[in-house]
Amino acid sequence: NNLDLSGLSRIRWATKTSGFNVVRPVVKLTDGTMLVADYAEAHVPMVTQTEFSLSGMRWLKLDAARAVTVAPGNSNPAGTALGANETWVVNPDLTKVEEFGFANLLPSSGHGTGGYIQVGNIEVYAKPVPR
Repeated sequence: NNLDLSGLSRIRWATKTSGFNVVRPVVKLTDGTMLVADYAEAHVPMVTQTEFSLSGMRWLKLDAARAVTVAPGNSNPAGTALGANETWVVNPDLTKVEEFGFANLLPSSGHGTGGYIQVGNIEVYAKPVPR
């Protein structure tokens, strides 16, 4: 099944971070588009379980190979050009989510306590959508 993460759906996860690193939700839509939310969790120095809804979040397109955000394109759904700072994806369809995950957009230190994210269990509460 795919996921409908709109409306009353929610995510529960356990996270821990170090330095300026944060954990952000990521969705992969059924058309292959990957999006990262403006929501971030930062819990230093202990693992903390939190629960949140994806409704009302703003989203940026994600290049997963490079772990960077990219502009969604040069026009909005109405066909008019976007300004230079208009990088948010307008009204993404969260009723057609193929995968849910997380990202840290800040480079980590590679080893030790200089900077990292730790993600424990992830629970996704959503409506199933047949493929």
